[in-house]
Amino acid sequence: MNPLKKISVDFRRLLLASMFFGATSGIFMSTLNNYLSNVHGFDAGNRGWLEFPRELPGFFIFVVVGLLLIRLRETRIAAMAMVATAAGALGLGYLSPGITMLVVWIVIWSLGDHIIFAVEGPMGLKLAKRGGEGRRLGQLGGARNMGVILGVSSVWLLARLMGDRYDLFYLVGAISAMVAGFFYWRLGLGKQDPPSRKLVYRKEYHIFYAISALFGIRKQIFLVFGTWVLVDLHGVPVSTIALLYFLASLLGVVLRPLLGDVIDWLGEKKVLATDELMLIVVCLIYAFSSMVLPKPYDLYVLYGAYVLDHILFALRVARTTYLKKIAMDPSDITPTISLGITIDHSVAMTLPVLSGYIWERYGHQYVFLLAAAVAVVGFFICLRIEVPAIESKS
Repeated sequence: MNPLKKISVDFRRLLLASMFFGATSGIFMSTLNNYLSNVHGFDAGNRGWLEFPRELPGFFIFVVVGLLLIRLRETRIAAMAMVATAAGALGLGYLSPGITMLVVWIVIWSLGDHIIFAVEGPMGLKLAKRGGEGRRLGQLGGARNMGVILGVSSVWLLARLMGDRYDLFYLVGAISAMVAGFFYWRLGLGKQDPPSRKLVYRKEYHIFYAISALFGIRKQIFLVFGTWVLVDLHGVPVSTIALLYFLASLLGVVLRPLLGDVIDWLGEKKVLATDELMLIVVCLIYAFSSMVLPKPYDLYVLYGAYVLDHILFALRVARTTYLKKIAMDPSDITPTISLGITIDHSVAMTLPVLSGYIWERYGHQYVFLLAAAVAVVGFFICLRIEVPAIESKS
């Protein structure tokens, strides 16, 4: 019997949308640093300041999604986001002769990307049983990782056959985004839900806001400078970055649903605190592996840290399940996730500029020592997480 027949039509469509969105994300994440370095000649300082405009849509996402929710449900917002992502991809591939247009198209792509992260979690939660929120979001994460595999595989294959053709990479990314948009548009979720007519800030969610800020710091340092260690310091080509991303995503297909079960089993406090401890280890590897290990073993260890860090990103769904458990009103969830994204970007927009300066002035080790210090703070904040007893036992 086809296992897809056992699940609802909406969940099947959401899985497919997540998969094609994952393909688009995989193409961007496995090629962007090489594209900026090889095509536009960026160094670490340039790469750092680019994060300010790239993350600007995330800073405003609380207002953007809040205004859209007045008239549209999450499924329609997700479809519109994929149109923006596709436009940004095509612009990067074909209409970026200089820095100005490069920034314009990256901002457009980033807008779509950030909107999806604000609405995808709430859509998944609407299809989750009580006590199985982590499992459901883990399944969506597994589907997204399957899409990432398809995306990075296309990059690897095209790079092998035709060289580093970024125009073709981003054309495939645009097509994948439009297919994802089609499936988001077909979702029937939330048709009976009243529109959200409020922007939400509650002091009861202060731990969620703090975790969001810390995640923004962690995300930017590793997405930008983790890959930059490989590209800039070790000259790793785009095909190898794509292969590493492929491996991380392949492991994620299996591990993300399992990690979702772990969240439901152990609870958000233990999972997120453990994530911070493991992050400290990854930071130290990035900072010192090339100082204490001979070549090429230092690079092999860095490859392992790169893959491990991407797997750990799966645990971010614990923030969403935690929010659902403490939400005072179900309609708070999407606006609060949007505010969380805005908070993490209020930090993330400026930190890469500082990190780029630290890299250029003192060396890359100090960037990752800063990240390790943030992880220590995050560990103690995560220990303060509390959820209602009736939910934690589910």
